[in-house]
Parts: sequence; C-alpha cells; structure tokens
Amino acid sequence: MKSLASRSILHVYLIKPSKYDDEGYVIRHWRGIVPSNTLACLYGLTEHVRESGALAPLELRVHAVDETVSKVPLRKIVRSHRPPRERAVACLVGVQSNQFERAADIALALRRQSVPVMIGGFHVSGMLAMFPDGSPEIRRLTDAGVSVVAGEIEGRWTELLRDVAEDRLQSVYRFLEEPPDLWDAPPPRVHAHLLRRFLSADYATLDCSRGCPFRCSFCTIINVQGRKMRCRSPECVLASIRTRYRDHGIRVYFFTDDNFARNPVWEQIFDGLIALREREGLRVEFVMQVDVAAYRIPRFLEKAARAGCSTVFIGMESVNPRNLAQAGKTQNRADDYARMISAWRQAGIRTHVGYIIGFPDDTAESVREDVERLIREVQPDQASFFMMVPLPGSEDHRRLVQQGVPLDPDYNKYDSCHACMPHPRMSAAEWREAYEHAWREFYSLENLKAILSRTPPNRYWDLFLNLFWYRHSVVNEAAHPMLTGIFRLKDRTSRRPGFTRQGRVAHFARRVREISRYLVGVARLALEMEEVWLATRPRSEIEKRVLEETARVAAGLRRGVRIEDLRVAYRKVKAGLPTVEVPSRLQLAWQRVSLWHVGRLRATRRDLTKFWLRLRWRLRHRPVKALLRPHEIAWYAAREFRLAVGFLLALMTRAL
Repeated sequence: MKSLASRSILHVYLIKPSKYDDEGYVIRHWRGIVPSNTLACLYGLTEHVRESGALAPLELRVHAVDETVSKVPLRKIVRSHRPPRERAVACLVGVQSNQFERAADIALALRRQSVPVMIGGFHVSGMLAMFPDGSPEIRRLTDAGVSVVAGEIEGRWTELLRDVAEDRLQSVYRFLEEPPDLWDAPPPRVHAHLLRRFLSADYATLDCSRGCPFRCSFCTIINVQGRKMRCRSPECVLASIRTRYRDHGIRVYFFTDDNFARNPVWEQIFDGLIALREREGLRVEFVMQVDVAAYRIPRFLEKAARAGCSTVFIGMESVNPRNLAQAGKTQNRADDYARMISAWRQAGIRTHVGYIIGFPDDTAESVREDVERLIREVQPDQASFFMMVPLPGSEDHRRLVQQGVPLDPDYNKYDSCHACMPHPRMSAAEWREAYEHAWREFYSLENLKAILSRTPPNRYWDLFLNLFWYRHSVVNEAAHPMLTGIFRLKDRTSRRPGFTRQGRVAHFARRVREISRYLVGVARLALEMEEVWLATRPRSEIEKRVLEETARVAAGLRRGVRIEDLRVAYRKVKAGLPTVEVPSRLQLAWQRVSLWHVGRLRATRRDLTKFWLRLRWRLRHRPVKALLRPHEIAWYAAREFRLAVGFLLALMTRAL
C-alpha cells in the first residue's frame, strides 16, 4: 500500500446526475431553478477536509458539477486521473431512483477508463436499508468496481477520501445503522461558479435537520435518515446564513428538512432569524416543509412569519380520508385542511401542498372530484401533484416486492410522473390522464385568477411569477416544474444507451422544430398571463389617488400627461400619505404607460384575442378583404404594444 506522501494531487469530482427524458436525452437546462442541497453538503464537507489538512501532504482539488445545468466533463475527469502523482475520484452524490440509470451510465463509463467511482444517495441507501443483500442493479455496479455508499457520510468523509488516495476503496460502505450527529457538522457551502448557472443568484438551500418522526408507508426518509430528528445547532445555521449573505448576497433559502416543524430547535432558529432581520437588517426569506398539524404548534406561525417565511410546503397528500389511512398518514385530517390553509394565509405565508394521485381507492372519477374539492374548498396557493410510486427504501416498495407485484424495472421512470406499478382501479392510461388533468385544472387560467384575487398586494408578484413558472412547466414542457429550468438543452452525444444517436443534420432539424414550438408556447403563455394580470392586478392606494389627481390635471390642461405632471400628482398625494415615497423614474415611466392606456383597460384582453383570431381566419380565407382595413390592424397593434409594454414594466418594477 502506498503512502499519502507519494501522491501530490487528488481531484474530487462531486457530480449530481440528472435523468433521461422519455426520448433518452439527458434533462439539462441553460439555467436551473433549485440547486442541489446534497451537492452543497458534499462540497462543504470536502472543502472542510481540504482546509483542515487532514490528508496532508495530499492536495485536494474540489470540482462540483450539477448535470441539470452543465455537462459532466468525462474527458477532463479521465485526463486528471494519472497515477501515481495525480489521481481523480468521481463521486455521484444524492442519486435518487429516477436518476440512478443516468448515474450508472456515468459510473460505468468512468470505470472503463479505470477512474475510481463512488455512488451514494437515496436509491442505493434505500435499497440496502430494505434489502441488506443488495439488488441486481447495485451488484452490477459493484462488479464493475464502483463503490456504493449507503447512508450519510458526516464524520466519515475524511476516511473515505483516504481510502481513495491509498487504493483501498471497498465495494460497499454501510452507515445506515449509525446516522451521524449533525450538531457541529460542517454546513453546506455555496459553489460560486455553480450558483451562476441558476436563475436566482440570491437563492440557496440548507438542511437544518434530517429525519422524520412519522410512519408514511410511501416515504423513504424514515428508512434512510431515520425517525429520530437530528439537527444542526442554531448557531451553525445562523452563522451559515450570515456568511452566505455577506460573501454571496444570498438572502432566500429553501430549508430542505423533510419536516422543519419537528426540528427540536426550530424556535431558536426562528428567534435567530428574527434578530437577523429586525436588528441586523438582513432581509432573509425562506421556504420550508412542514406537516399539516404544524400550524397548531404554539408560536410557530407567528414566529415563522417574523423570521421571514414566505412559503410553506405541506404534505397534504390527499383530501380523501381513506387514502390517508391506507398510507399511514394518521396525522392528516382532511376536514381540517381549509382551516389550516386559512391560518397560514392569515399569517401572510403562501401555501404549497403536495398531492399524491394513485392511492388504491382512487379512480379516474374520484380523482377529478377530489381535485375539484382541493381547488374550491381547500384553496391552497399552489399545488404539486405526484403519481404514487413505490420508491426503493419505502415500506410500500418492500411490500410489493415481497408480494411479487410486477414493478417497472426502469428506475428512470420512478420520478412520480410515470405509472411504475399496476393500479387496482385504473389502467395506466387512465392514471396518467387523471394526473395530467389535476395539473391542468389547478393551473387553469380561471384558478390562477381566483388564487391571485385573494392574494395580499405585498405577496402578489412573488406568487404571480411562481404561478407563471408552474403553468409554463405544465403547458410548454409537460413536466413537473422541479424537473424543468430555463430553456431546455439537448446534447446529441449523451443519449441513453438503446436509443439511436441522430446525425448532426437530423438533430439540428429536430432542435429547430422543438425550439420553434417552445418559443410559440412561451409567447402564447405570456399573453395568457397578461390576461390573468389584467383581471387580478392590485391597485395600491397611492395609485388610485394619483390616477384621480392626474385625471384632473389632464382634464384641465387638455393634453397628455407628462412625467412632471406625475411628479406633481405624487407630491400632492404624498401630503395625504406621508409614508409614501416619490417613485423612481422607472416607476414613473410605468405610471405614465398606465395612464396612457393600461389605466383605462378592461379587466380582460379578450377583445384583442378575438380580433387577432378573426384576422388570421380572414388572411387564410379572404386575404384581400382583411387587408382593406389597415387602420383597424394598426389600432389593435398599437393597443397590443401599449399593453405589452405596461405588462413588462409591471414585471420589471413590480410597481403595482
């Protein structure tokens, strides 16, 4: 065995794999939405090992790759593995079941080039937790020399990297029986270069605790991370937030805890965040996941709002009590849902519920009725729908395997968007249609208008943009929003084995058609959301008063309103509203557009849409007659332009 001193450099490639779409292409986007917390955790742990000098004189060089937003540099990894002076290890981190097939292809490709590979995450951990002897897909990897890591690696990562450096990697590492203490564990870190590949540069993730005390049969958390809650110290959480705010300008977080409300130190964290916001002026906001009963915890809602909670994700799962009982979701009470949503809304916090379709008692008709009840009675601000999937690591999966129920062998489909097992009361096609219908109904234009109409003005634009994004994912990408991003990329050479690799010309033609359809879909969606905005946009008190004042000015002067007229109007209104500031020139420009046209708009653009549809029909069937009225076309085009400018300015300034 060679000593560490004989080696100079170890390249550690931390890779978060993506998954394949149904046509075999890796799902990758120009910009992502939510960065991986597991990748941030491993990056923080590896940097901690490097800075501590625990492997000195070995030099660690850390590389983070998120395949959802960048290509995996396979050739670079192979070139950097030049033993004995320079070595590399590829660590496939946080691999979920639906990402396992892609992760396995990456691992096997690197092993063919003799690069050491480790793979961890919920799939291998869940499989080994429920089936200690392993499973065929895991044995295939270990037979190829891939090291499988089951469980969490806090407190163990230094030794694993030492095993890499000394060529003694084991086939399987099992850490499930002894979950690590997280109290003083190194926190996740932000990789600055990687962060630039996501839409919001001020957005990051952080796990404050792991584990869950409940017994939901479809969940993998309890069998991988345990039912005992383990948490980071409040001091560690707050120090991490403060450091990220100072060094990277990050102020918005997604707390990835499966159930933040059961974190033993939730109140200390909230108190610390309140102090950061109210004493230090750090305007931090966060999204958290909780159970349906969290709102009953004394002081929880009040402190969550003061601490900066903007949205809460709630595992509602179903409005059908029979479904909840079958899933072991005894803490959920369907008749309490509306009261619970109302409590969060009164606290000024948006609600986003998770909803599962495909419980044994579900039928196509009952799902439609339940979704209608969710929309009309419960009235959450957002919803994410999932098809019931027997995830490896869950009690449901083990029971079905033991009963010999035929399950889909392709783990790429275990993404909660495909039917992976037979349903007792629906065919696969009926199940899929019920799932798609739920998305269409909840994110219909009518429901979006209803949601935004009951939204407080100070939360309007954040929710509007979220709904915009979710409807885009449903309509234009036909995928769950968490699997999408900004502008889909497709690498011709990274297609899944078994699918034909197209030639350059054929692939280019394919992409031209796909991008054309995508751009048309985005334009159509923008017009639809413009309609939603017109019907729901809130008018502030100052806007109403300025409109009245400028109307009087315009009537007296018998001319158009200038920017200076608006300034005068604002100064007059300010005398009655001393807390209102005179807006910026960009905001005033928006107000000018509003007064020019938008201020007089009806709450709909239906007449514009009707005109363009009628014109298109005439151009096809009576082109000469259609072109005989150019003044009418010019008038509607001018209206369309003015409305578009107003909508874009409203999006840019959020002036309403």
